[in-house]
Amino acid sequence: MTAGFGVRLRAAMDAYGPLCVGIDPHAALLEQWGLGQDAEGARAFGLAVVEATAGRAGIVKPQVAFFERFGSRGFAALEDVQAAARAAGIIVLADAKRGDIGSTMAGYADAWLGAGSPLEADAVTISPYLGPESLRETITTAVKAGKGVFVLAATSNPEAPALQTARTVDVASTDDQTVAQRVARDVTWANGSAAFDGALGPVGLVIGATVDLHDAGLDDGVLTSTPILAPGFGVQGATPEDLVPRFGAVARNVLASESRSILSAGPARIADTIEERAARYREVLGG
Repeated sequence: MTAGFGVRLRAAMDAYGPLCVGIDPHAALLEQWGLGQDAEGARAFGLAVVEATAGRAGIVKPQVAFFERFGSRGFAALEDVQAAARAAGIIVLADAKRGDIGSTMAGYADAWLGAGSPLEADAVTISPYLGPESLRETITTAVKAGKGVFVLAATSNPEAPALQTARTVDVASTDDQTVAQRVARDVTWANGSAAFDGALGPVGLVIGATVDLHDAGLDDGVLTSTPILAPGFGVQGATPEDLVPRFGAVARNVLASESRSILSAGPARIADTIEERAARYREVLGG
């Protein structure tokens, strides 16, 4: 039986550290790499990143939008990149940010988490803003399939705080929480058993590396067994040395996501850059 997502994620992080390598074939990078502005360029770019990551970091995060812009051929390229990464033993976190209700959300779950699906990944990012309860079936599907989800909670973009730190009061109670706190509370129920043995659960949260956890209403209680995808390292300003000060007791749960800061090294230097960045993160965690 395949180990659950949290078990596999922890093993990858123990082996390679927390670095999560983004695969973002946007136009400027394709040009810099000397690749075409088409699906074939995106495929070549993605496969090169996978090859450079293998044996140096344990997780890649393809940004779906940069493949999707090339239509069906772009999706075919993404399928090849994700399949190559999974075949190399790398955990694939598809950054798709899907969010809907009912059968539509079930369709997204089948597409990104279904065994044998052309787009099969190990985990996918999802949005709770049609109501956290709308994600229950997707989370259940992920758990049963040994897969993971990362739910947007407190993101690093400057537009986010006005919504995500707003206070919410239930009609039936006097609870006063931030939106991010409410999301975290309502989606991490599937992590309960993991908390008893120090493991990671299958439900992660997206929390920007530049976010103040206190302001967002997020504390160690909800984050103890929760994987955290933390964009914001690299170009957005956070450094490996910020990992422990920003996340404290849950720093070892954090996937430090870097994209442009690594990808801009170009095809000749990307493997060395991944190795160097991964080593820095392991050093700050004492590994």
